[in-house]
Amino acid sequence: MATTQQAMATGSRSASGLGFAALSAMSFGLSGALAKGLLDAGWTPGAAVAVRILVAAAVLVVPAALALRGRWGLLRPNAGLVLAYGLVAVAGCQLAYFNAVEHMQVGVALLIEYTAPVAVVGWLWLRHGQRPGPLTVVGGAVAAAGLVLVLDLVSGADLSALGVLWALGAMVGAATYFVLSAHEGNGLPPIVLAAAGLVLGATALLVAGAVGVVPMHVSAARVEYAGTEVAWWVPVLGLGVVTAALAYVTGIAASRRLGSRLASFAALLEVLFALVFAWLLLDELPRGIQFLGGALVLTGVVVVKLGEREVAPAPPVEPLV
Repeated sequence: MATTQQAMATGSRSASGLGFAALSAMSFGLSGALAKGLLDAGWTPGAAVAVRILVAAAVLVVPAALALRGRWGLLRPNAGLVLAYGLVAVAGCQLAYFNAVEHMQVGVALLIEYTAPVAVVGWLWLRHGQRPGPLTVVGGAVAAAGLVLVLDLVSGADLSALGVLWALGAMVGAATYFVLSAHEGNGLPPIVLAAAGLVLGATALLVAGAVGVVPMHVSAARVEYAGTEVAWWVPVLGLGVVTAALAYVTGIAASRRLGSRLASFAALLEVLFALVFAWLLLDELPRGIQFLGGALVLTGVVVVKLGEREVAPAPPVEPLV
């Protein structure tokens, strides 16, 4: 009976984790289409990222403070974790990606960033001895093949050495996000880790903008989506509330239920949602080969999920710092 109840609890936790992962992927997937409108209206990438993180931090600070009430002592021993999360997983990852797309095609940069699941599997294997099973390897390969089709890279793409380096930096940031998000032993509620990381990330970006490292320029011009113009603050709120605050909190919740390996593969769904939102908001209709790639990505995620059963239990994942 106890075994049956434990299996049901595990299944329920896994199902809720996949739900959180899908919601997080959908929220993150909206960011590209919303940001594209702002960039076309005269915003710089640094300004769009900074405002996005600032709005998200403002939304989460009060709920995070309430969640941490009476447990403020948890912040001091987790200072290194929060610092790495805010600077690397939040600010660093986003800045590296935007710098990458300045030097290369967006699809190529996104594909390089989404090799993060491979980095996560390698990290867990080398650092914690969690050797991936055959199904995990097969699922990863299938998902990678699907991404190539989704991003329409079969016709070839120009590569920039500098762009590749920036995209690899974004990949490191994404892998760090999954590994740090999955660590449950710190006692920090997901909303607290997200809020603290966003505050630190926003602070770092503002300092970088103040000293001129990151160009910052905003515009009050109206922003156009699919032939409809909206005020600039509409996509700004969407970026901050939906694609950052909601996305990071649900992403952490998903990682803690699924583990960093499966959560990183489930996050590949972000690419599919990004295509859908680009179609709806920017009139960029995906091609048939991209839909085929999407089916492969979904298949790969399912195979990776099955492969999780082959991995022997391992000690809780420690933070990178």
